Amino acid sequence: MNFLLRFSFSLLLGLAFLGGAEAADKGLRIGTLAPKNSLYHRQLMDIGEAWRTAQGGAAKYLVYTDGSQGGEAEMARRMRIGQLQGALLSVVGLREIEPSIAALQSMPLLFKNWEEVDYVREKMRPAMEKKFFDKGFVVLAWGDAGWVRFFSKEPAVRPGDYKKMKFFAWGSELEQQEIMKSLGYTPVPLETSDILPAIQTGMINVVPSTPYFALASQIYSTAPHMLEINWAPIVGALVVTKKAWDEMTPAAQQTVRDASEKAGVQIRKQARQEVEEAVDAMKKRGLVVHQPNAEQLREWNELAEKLYPRIRGSMVAAETFDEVFAHLKTYRSGKAK
Repeated sequence: MNFLLRFSFSLLLGLAFLGGAEAADKGLRIGTLAPKNSLYHRQLMDIGEAWRTAQGGAAKYLVYTDGSQGGEAEMARRMRIGQLQGALLSVVGLREIEPSIAALQSMPLLFKNWEEVDYVREKMRPAMEKKFFDKGFVVLAWGDAGWVRFFSKEPAVRPGDYKKMKFFAWGSELEQQEIMKSLGYTPVPLETSDILPAIQTGMINVVPSTPYFALASQIYSTAPHMLEINWAPIVGALVVTKKAWDEMTPAAQQTVRDASEKAGVQIRKQARQEVEEAVDAMKKRGLVVHQPNAEQLREWNELAEKLYPRIRGSMVAAETFDEVFAHLKTYRSGKAK
């Protein structure tokens, strides 16, 4: 069920700026699944304003929100052919560029808190950014969008409770679907834009989602039961293609880097705060929160332990998988510097 976390606001963090054949005016066109006027959209606009000021002239900067440019895999394709210069992507989309980034988001119940996520990300950051650079991208900032939790039409608290339900799964995530099936779960591959109508019609019964996205998309109104378990963090990165980067003036490069790093800090800070705020808002509108007891939590941890060997070498490269565990071991032993 690690697959479950792919839902993502999935969505929501990480940015990609790509130099496009269509951008003869030196403009940047950015696609994102994030809702208009959301935290993520506002930060993208702040970066764009900084870029325009540094570039000078009539530089154009457009942000297409709400998945109007397609799902994350589609936006990655559009960037490659120059129809978009960038996209706000979670790991689901970023792994289309560099698969090893899945290690930050594909290990259920591994991270106990945001401090662990931050520590591992920063340890892996130099090598990860080099991998993106070697593929033609410059990473400008990192962010996240909250913890994945399970929103279902019927109450559920144990792993076994979900076996009678149909899960939303990313259409491009074939490995996750195979893992789900092998464990007795039923994945239904869809795009993010199909989630709400699918759950309304009964095509799916449960959606792994961050609370913020569940609130913004109104998923909770049809799936009013939330399991309060931090299944996995939704992680993303702000990247720009080397082509687009090289077309910027040195002054614009520094301005964009500074603005992007600042945006990453703000996104991480505010997104984490908005997790609980979103839950409180949904509870006032009928959301029922289910907290697993000690025995039920043990069942979830046992499920995660079964998943790790399946994830290693398939969804996450063995070397990268082992690196994450090594960093966590160091952090938890108190040797983190």
